[in-house]
Amino acid sequence: MQKNTQPNQLLLLEDVVNLGRKGDLVKAKPGFARNFLLPKKKAVIADKRTIRLQERLKEERAKQSAVDKKESEAFAVQIKGKTLKTNVKSDKEGHLYGSVAVVDIVKILEEEEGVKLERRNVVLPKPIKTVGTFEIQLRLKEDVPATFFLKVIGEGQIEEVKSRVKVKEEGAEDLSEEGVSEEGEPLPTLKEQKAEMRDELEERSKK
Repeated sequence: MQKNTQPNQLLLLEDVVNLGRKGDLVKAKPGFARNFLLPKKKAVIADKRTIRLQERLKEERAKQSAVDKKESEAFAVQIKGKTLKTNVKSDKEGHLYGSVAVVDIVKILEEEEGVKLERRNVVLPKPIKTVGTFEIQLRLKEDVPATFFLKVIGEGQIEEVKSRVKVKEEGAEDLSEEGVSEEGEPLPTLKEQKAEMRDELEERSKK
């Protein structure tokens, strides 16, 4: 019978999600250790020689944790109360063709705020499938919480409003110089009509 050479413990050389942090002694499934942790140099077999590394690794981790926490807290302050926007294809009723998922939010934050997060940093119970403004929760490094608002604007609604503005612009050409209807009632100016359309779109996006 072949002897099982799987080590009882591994010493992590860096943080590994759902397993442990740098300097921790952990146990892992044989396949995971053999095919990922050891060849990727994320861990070494724990023995008398490598155990000496543990204290140094923990000291390094403590220093990095302090840096990560400071950066996370600074970003949490930076993003607090902000409203980021994204345009998504939708129908006229505000239902999205597709959805806004975690990967999209990570991309938006990188493009708008210049910060690179991992998908696990975004707390989103389910994808967003309608237009509106949503509070997004983040779980940054060192478990620092952060929140911001994401305004999802439906391109279908934008096109509808643009179409209605165009119709009114074309109709405005038929108005008299006095800006009155055939019945003699004063008509809103084109500028007022456009403002009305923008207000309508703004109200729809809040729903």
